[in-house]
Amino acid sequence: MTKLVTKSVVQQRQMTEAGNAAKRLAGFTIVATALTVLTVLVVAAARAQDKDSPKAQDKYLLKSPSGIAFSDFRGYEDWPAVSSAHQDEILKVIVANPKMIAAYKAGVPSNGQPFPEGSRIVKLQWKQKKSTEAQFAVDVPDFFTQAFVMEKDSKRFPKTGGWGYAVFNYDSASGKYTPDPKSLSDCGNACHTAVKAKDYIFHPYEKR
Repeated sequence: MTKLVTKSVVQQRQMTEAGNAAKRLAGFTIVATALTVLTVLVVAAARAQDKDSPKAQDKYLLKSPSGIAFSDFRGYEDWPAVSSAHQDEILKVIVANPKMIAAYKAGVPSNGQPFPEGSRIVKLQWKQKKSTEAQFAVDVPDFFTQAFVMEKDSKRFPKTGGWGYAVFNYDSASGKYTPDPKSLSDCGNACHTAVKAKDYIFHPYEKR
């Protein structure tokens, strides 16, 4: 009889401990779920706040007055350099997409061939300043001002030698780009007609 009572007490104790363990597990699950939800809400709020920040901008959503999308030049930040230039107080670096770089290396346009469809080139411009660190006189970029872009699409731009032109200005104070409202006539095809024999491209691929 004593053994039966003892066994019953042990079983009850085990059941109680199992119940308590289940309650603890349920409580832990509720807390963990609450923390996960809270984390998701905090991250979502942070992203929303960042999106609404005056300096937050997706430049690749912009289009020029003529309909040229900045997104056509996505990744230009890492394109190879073609050449560089200096005009008054502006420093310029010209970069091109891989398709155009390959054409350059194949001899275009000096071989008389035009650049292929889909060629894209960007002229990046900085306001310059005198270096205060170099041990010699040298001009260096001060702040970025503009991206002048060209893309080859003969179907879209049949009246301008197959090239489309656009300018996207950059304001360093706000960190925002804006399409130049005058880009339709901002030395686009009007200037580049002077180098029509070179498929409207001024800069050759410079030796390096």
